Amino acid sequence: MQNSMMAQIQQGHSYAKLWPLRRELAPMFVENRIISATLFAIKVMPVLALTSLVVQLQLLGQYYLGPALACALLILSLPVQGLLWLAKRASSPLPPAHAHWYKELYTKMVAQGYQGAPAKAKPRYRELALLLKDVFDKMDKTFRQELF
Repeated sequence: MQNSMMAQIQQGHSYAKLWPLRRELAPMFVENRIISATLFAIKVMPVLALTSLVVQLQLLGQYYLGPALACALLILSLPVQGLLWLAKRASSPLPPAHAHWYKELYTKMVAQGYQGAPAKAKPRYRELALLLKDVFDKMDKTFRQELF
């Protein structure tokens, strides 16, 4: 069963809020760049689309309304594409190397007294985001320095 587009956009937005935007994770995961670009696009693209539409209509006239609207809609679709990518990424299973790292990280956290949700047998990026968020929120600084 496929989710509706609005449900996928909401899932992507919740994944963007869940993922810890930390400097330590940037070399390992592309999420930091995608989330930053998507959040920036959400703020900037509506203004850019409206400016593009107005400028094209002013310079070229009303006969170019169709192409001007198409250009504005393309500009408006960019943040939506980012959110859809994040939704797909959130529900994707981790590759074997990251899955192994997820299990090691969970084991080390439990040894330090972590009491969170049990580790998944086949983790997805959403579970990794939850675990990493707990690492940065609940674990001490020395534990994080050992990991990264």
